[in-house]
Amino acid sequence: MELKEIIAKLSLEEKFAILTGLDNWRTVPVERLGIPSVVMSDGPHGLRKVVKDETGAETTLQAVCFPTSAAMSATWNPELVRQVGQALGEECGAMGVDILLGPGTNIKRTPLCGRNFEYYSEDPLLAGELAAAYIDGVQSQGVGTSLKHFATNNQEFDRFQISSEVDIRTLREIYFKPFEIAVKRSQPWTVMCAYNRLNGIYCSENRFLLDELLRREWGFEGIVVSDWWAVHDRAKSLGASLELEMPFTPDSAANLREAYEKGAISDATIDEALERLLKLIFRAAGTREGRAKQYDLQRHHALAKAGAIEAITLLKNEDDLLPIRRDRAQKVVIIGGLAEKPAFEGGGSSYVNPLLVDIPLEQIKALAGDAVEINYFPVLSAANYQVNQLNLAMAAARKADLAIVFAGNRNGAEFRGRDGIESEEYDRNYLTLSPETEMVIQRIASQNPNTAVIVQAGAAVDMSAWIHPVKAVLFAWYTGQAAGSALAEILFGVANPSGKIAETFPLRIEDTPAYATYPGNGSASWYAEGLMVGYRYYDTYQKEVLFPFGHGLSYTTFGYSALEIAPSTAAERDTVTVSCKVKNSGGRKGKETVQLYVRDVASKVLRPDKELKAFAKIELEPGAEQTVNFELKRDAFAYYNTSLHDWHVESGEFEILIGASSRDIRLAGSVSIEAEQDFS
Repeated sequence: MELKEIIAKLSLEEKFAILTGLDNWRTVPVERLGIPSVVMSDGPHGLRKVVKDETGAETTLQAVCFPTSAAMSATWNPELVRQVGQALGEECGAMGVDILLGPGTNIKRTPLCGRNFEYYSEDPLLAGELAAAYIDGVQSQGVGTSLKHFATNNQEFDRFQISSEVDIRTLREIYFKPFEIAVKRSQPWTVMCAYNRLNGIYCSENRFLLDELLRREWGFEGIVVSDWWAVHDRAKSLGASLELEMPFTPDSAANLREAYEKGAISDATIDEALERLLKLIFRAAGTREGRAKQYDLQRHHALAKAGAIEAITLLKNEDDLLPIRRDRAQKVVIIGGLAEKPAFEGGGSSYVNPLLVDIPLEQIKALAGDAVEINYFPVLSAANYQVNQLNLAMAAARKADLAIVFAGNRNGAEFRGRDGIESEEYDRNYLTLSPETEMVIQRIASQNPNTAVIVQAGAAVDMSAWIHPVKAVLFAWYTGQAAGSALAEILFGVANPSGKIAETFPLRIEDTPAYATYPGNGSASWYAEGLMVGYRYYDTYQKEVLFPFGHGLSYTTFGYSALEIAPSTAAERDTVTVSCKVKNSGGRKGKETVQLYVRDVASKVLRPDKELKAFAKIELEPGAEQTVNFELKRDAFAYYNTSLHDWHVESGEFEILIGASSRDIRLAGSVSIEAEQDFS
């Protein structure tokens, strides 16, 4: 039966019912017409399928907890993200889930956003490319995704009603761009609207967002689903092209009936929404037979470990303190409860009930063997530090060859939601670690100059109080259930760190571009910094930072050479090819992320100092050299012209910058672009 025939046979009440959920996770079936129910589930880095136990209480099934999106962004590896997405799709198939509610690709406007661990980057290109790879992976298994949260859900504070006040150019170039890339590249089955308002209009009711932009301009072919309880006016949201309200609410169908009887919504609007929704429902049902019926836990755990290894970022390594060498570090003291109760994920709807967890302390001891004496002192607990433990740890640190402090935004405490610092619904209060944690790091470093700190956190941390006396810092992110084994292998040099931060680490919160206007006045948050988000701000205004965007060290070194750009003069729609050579000049096999930035040398409009336009991750044996190639299309040089209401390229010189971070530029050249039309 054709969709239009099915719709014609539905009663009005059935139509209204289908347009909202059956319960928290399923759509409404209509058995007499063969309309099945579709099952949805959180979350972005692991399946959180909610079921009821024998008492009727809700619980979640166990699943593999992969590295969070913030961690995966530090890999700069779309193929690895795709593989994780594929594994998530397999688990969805095995557990009867049709649509996985991810990925989240909101821009990291402020490092205080409590949900930053669920998002990719402050850069729209990187965020969009990784979101597209995730979607490709999940949907390759016949399971849908939900690209979220559209749009400008860049803080958790007051998210249910705050209005993000953003100019159109900033929206187009920064906040819309990752969604645009992912939609055009990968066509997610669904897009989830955000809770907040955008320029005064709730995203769930914003016709410009959901219909004119998403569907008509970008060519989105799926459906829009609300974030849970994000709909304020069901008739307005339906008219704005939001097909599915989730979850079930007793008033939703009645509100639609009332609006229909008043003439606020038409039969045509209802039927068009139903046709798109039913197309998705039958698509989901039609792929069930071909999905995985089970999955290989050990293979998925190994993939989670591979992701963690590539994500963990070596921020500092004076005197090559790491990796641990058994000939010079025969006594090692480990301090901090996170060594035995690791922080590997954040809180909220993305929380995964892991199938197994690698414990860092156990993994370190296993790799150390009998050659290295390991002493451990928990010291830091959930809310405080233990004075006696600290005194013992300081005494042991004085006699040790190496001290390693495990630190983070929570100190080994089991938590969800309100008890955690990094979680949905709550923004962080501070950019620093707790005063107790900072004090412990300072005390240990005062006793042993060879101190390394491992930070388990979901977003940037202010380290200014303690970073100078320590020799090494490993930023471990929230890297999932295999974080412990990944950390141990990096500490002992079994694996070589290759992570690079996808967000700038500022010196202090007062230096961040949104500091003056975040979180708003209770009704609105003004994005007064405009385009100058993240490194675009710091690099344009030459602000000192703790670690720049794209930074990350290795146990080997890489040299860059032989930059070539062709042609030297190009029309705006020509393809500009860029190549360079990268050589592993060190003694270990390693991976390097080559970053390409573009600078408009003499723009007539305000533009950031430089913008990421391409990147590539390569692996090289010691002494090996590889040519890295890039192709730059028109969009690499364009900005959004608010007078034309379109993307525009200016004639003139553009610098091509190749580097290891936004502030470690190794090669520079230029190309002249001839625009089709210039405006003064």
